[in-house]
Amino acid sequence: MNNYEVMFIIEAALEEEKKNDVIEKVKEIISADGEVSNVDVWGNRKLAYPIQKKNEGYYVVIQFTANPDLPKELDRRLKISDAVIRHMIINKDEK
Repeated sequence: MNNYEVMFIIEAALEEEKKNDVIEKVKEIISADGEVSNVDVWGNRKLAYPIQKKNEGYYVVIQFTANPDLPKELDRRLKISDAVIRHMIINKDEK
């Protein structure tokens, strides 16, 4: 099991309930084959540059442990999600 961190940006214009649904969905994907250790919701923040003509995003950081196959599946699912405008998965064990 490796330590990972995923940071993703959800559209700021979505309702609070839909933002929470996206976060829960990501946690479910991770929990199916790993373990969520920490969820840090940063909330609405100004983007460094416009993405899809949007200037604000809802930032979430989740730390988790999982086998090496899970990040590929998580990456695939986040790419096809309409609510997520950007994401990044980091292996915290690599130097």
